[in-house]
Amino acid sequence: MKVAIYGQSFQEEDQLCVEQLLDELKKLDAAIYVEENFNKLVATITQAQVKGTFTQSKGLDSSFDMFVSFGGDGTMLRAVTYIKDFGIPIVGVNTGRLGFLSTFKKENVRKLVTEFEAGHYTLEERTLVEVELNSELDEFNGLNFALNEITVSRKDTTSMITVETWLDDEYLTSYWSDGLIVSTPTGSTGYSLSCGGPVIAPSAKSLVLTPIAPHNLNARPLVISDDTQIRLKVSGREETHLVSLDSRIADISNGKEIRIKKADFTIKMIEYKSESFLKTLRNKLLWGEDRRN
Repeated sequence: MKVAIYGQSFQEEDQLCVEQLLDELKKLDAAIYVEENFNKLVATITQAQVKGTFTQSKGLDSSFDMFVSFGGDGTMLRAVTYIKDFGIPIVGVNTGRLGFLSTFKKENVRKLVTEFEAGHYTLEERTLVEVELNSELDEFNGLNFALNEITVSRKDTTSMITVETWLDDEYLTSYWSDGLIVSTPTGSTGYSLSCGGPVIAPSAKSLVLTPIAPHNLNARPLVISDDTQIRLKVSGREETHLVSLDSRIADISNGKEIRIKKADFTIKMIEYKSESFLKTLRNKLLWGEDRRN
């Protein structure tokens, strides 16, 4: 087994779960690779157990069996920029509050390895969206895709922006709002949900257009096929606006056309039978619980 381990930060209280993960992997004689910066944080734990390190630009390939992310949903989103189109299955160990992406409890981290080895999981392919790259979007350094959403939003002003929107070259509407979210099913439980968008099952072949605080009150979230080609053009009082791919942000001139479509690759999420999407929904949104007392 060949395993990659990644994290953005490391707290003292997380030491035990890292040690337990490494111990279980050692029992399987796994080849362990740790992200270069994270390895510096956990060097006293990993020491001779690590076969090598990797960065965002080198050290990973399709030969890896598993990518383990330590942290929350934000760390998982960052981890996707390492995996890219290599097809490495990924699982998140949650070291904070319960997330929709990073769902495996750190107290049960040994099961992450034993259940994987026993085959008690499924691989769920998650759709990504990508923005067409041009000279104005070089800020993304070739990482032009997002697992959760691509968002256009206002910048340095309290004034709203106008987002002209076309679907498959047919004009849809102009959103007069603080911005517009183009969300995948995975991202439907993120920013889109907080702006009134629907929860969509991860396996659905859909995208969601969710306006952010629209002034035209008849504007509502719209679910579309994930094969739809989306074109956006922003205007407003300022000369620029923001385009974000998950947590990565670029400053773009108004009037520049932004083309968004489904990426031509997917991310393989490891879903354990003990940690399903529906179970996460129930726990996170408190569905099925009587909150009247």
